[in-house]
Amino acid sequence: MRSHNAAVVLGLLRDAAGGLSRLELAERTGLTPQAVSKITGRLRADGLVEEAGRLASTGGKPRTELRLAAGAAFAVGAHLDGEALTAVVADLAGRTVAEHAAPLDLGRPVPEGLAAMERELRAAAALAPGRVLGVGVGIRGPLDHRTGTLHGVTGFPHWSGCALREELARRLGLPVAVDKNTNAAALSVLAEPGPGGGSFAYLHLGTGLGAALVLGGVLYRGGAAGAGEFGHQVVQLDGPPCKCGRRGCLEALCLAAVSRGDVAGAARLLGVGAANLVALLDVDRVVLGGVTVLAAPDAFRAGVSAAVAPVPVTLPAAGPRATPEGAALLALAPFFAAAALS
Repeated sequence: MRSHNAAVVLGLLRDAAGGLSRLELAERTGLTPQAVSKITGRLRADGLVEEAGRLASTGGKPRTELRLAAGAAFAVGAHLDGEALTAVVADLAGRTVAEHAAPLDLGRPVPEGLAAMERELRAAAALAPGRVLGVGVGIRGPLDHRTGTLHGVTGFPHWSGCALREELARRLGLPVAVDKNTNAAALSVLAEPGPGGGSFAYLHLGTGLGAALVLGGVLYRGGAAGAGEFGHQVVQLDGPPCKCGRRGCLEALCLAAVSRGDVAGAARLLGVGAANLVALLDVDRVVLGGVTVLAAPDAFRAGVSAAVAPVPVTLPAAGPRATPEGAALLALAPFFAAAALS
């Protein structure tokens, strides 16, 4: 209970535009002022909270505002897209302070791939200007985010059954979180400044095609944590073979169009899938990401917008860093009370 209450306080301070007084924290948490004073005292002693200034007196003792000491600790967030590892170092507020990238082919044998991951994640962690609390990894699904175990990763079936979270935690000596790359990117979008909440579909076209769903401000995973396998909806019964073993999957069709230089055609196909999602779930907006989309953002935005209008189509504010920044938020989640990770 003590650690949960501290996480709630840290979450409120992280989300506050400026700072919050102890009295405001007590009002927002429902804790007693004495409990808040003890919690904030421990957090200040740990260097996680600092004074933000004093509020003007209204007749009594001036109140001291507190804020998150964002530079007190850091997390590494990484995106494994099958061909490369892209990583960021983020502070407690989720702001990127350093970046690292290197080729990393998931087609190699698992022991070699794990050794390469360890090497590159250590290189990223070495860029942090302070202590590193943990590592988050976004990778292709399907997978079980609760155990960090991979299940038949599309295009790389030899990774099936790999307990990635356990392996990396043992090698790095740090807590590790593992989730689908699309879910990580959606968390980055959810953390963008603005009103928050709402419902949106994040569609990621890179070396593969996947999606993440945020419904009512909460990441939706499905009963077996398998939601978001968007690219493997069959849209052409006699279509080309897909890496998943079926024919005519949206992913196979989109990637085939891109490979022959037909970006407009790929955008129209992506729009077909997006329109299906919008009709099914009535989401407020569609967010497009992934290296293939970001290489021709105007074309993809136009193609998808034509299919889903009047639903708005946007791009992540973090651009190509959306997945690694979201993965860093996954690593930081145990230190904050975050309903969006449900």
